[in-house]
Amino acid sequence: MGGTGALVWREVGEDDLPALTGLAQACLATDGGLPLFGRTPLVRARLLQARTHGAWSGGDLVAAVGVGAGRTPATATGLVHPAWRGRGLGGALLDWAEKHSGDAGLLVTTETWNAGAEELFAKRGYTRTFLEWVLRHGLDALPEVAAPDGVTVEPATLGPELFATYRASFADRPGFVEPEADEWLGDLRDDEDFRPELTLLARGPDGTAAGFVTVLDNWIDQVGVVPDWRGRRVGAYLVARVLRGLADAGADAAWLCVNDDNPAAGLYRRLGFRDFGRRARYRPDAGAVL
Repeated sequence: MGGTGALVWREVGEDDLPALTGLAQACLATDGGLPLFGRTPLVRARLLQARTHGAWSGGDLVAAVGVGAGRTPATATGLVHPAWRGRGLGGALLDWAEKHSGDAGLLVTTETWNAGAEELFAKRGYTRTFLEWVLRHGLDALPEVAAPDGVTVEPATLGPELFATYRASFADRPGFVEPEADEWLGDLRDDEDFRPELTLLARGPDGTAAGFVTVLDNWIDQVGVVPDWRGRRVGAYLVARVLRGLADAGADAAWLCVNDDNPAAGLYRRLGFRDFGRRARYRPDAGAVL
């Protein structure tokens, strides 16, 4: 991979984590995307995988890619500093990732999306399999959403009713794979950012569950409405309640991610959420030669 100008290519390790974090932050500042990617834990998880390779200009890390091992497909995440794009570095990173993925194939993940990378992947025979918008809501102005007729809201208990409400809300979504109840509830319970006071269950007049929302730190994690209650502002009311709760707790913004083809994106934007970039996943087309 040498020979790209005066750049020095070498393996990247734990000692280079501050440089990797700075590279991620520079890409986020230009492209937007998942803000958590600008923090050390997610940088380590995505970029410091089994092997990581990077390009340096003097003391500055200008491009890097990490490739995981021990899974099928292998995962790869790469970044090129905005000031160094258009010089073939993205293609060089992809060459290296493909070489070191072995026979496992490759899943390319991006937490900060840009059109140039999308064009590169398309030219190299990759198909985008996932695209998600990252949305931000400043909490200085909050939406007013009236409670739907007969609906009450209470803090949710991490138990069978909450899981059943989640399952009923998402079971008809294409591609839904139902997790084990203990796994789904345990993931919430064990997350250090879980906000039980803002994780809510909505009930109809007869006391049965109408919808739910889960919250991690200042992120709206999941919002679901059971089929019989859709179209009656239950989701909007739950989100508005969470926004108010986060504002009262001193947060300056709320965040969520929504799939590109999810009609709920329109609801969130009507409530005042604004686009903050995208994140995506790519796989090689069937039969593509790597």
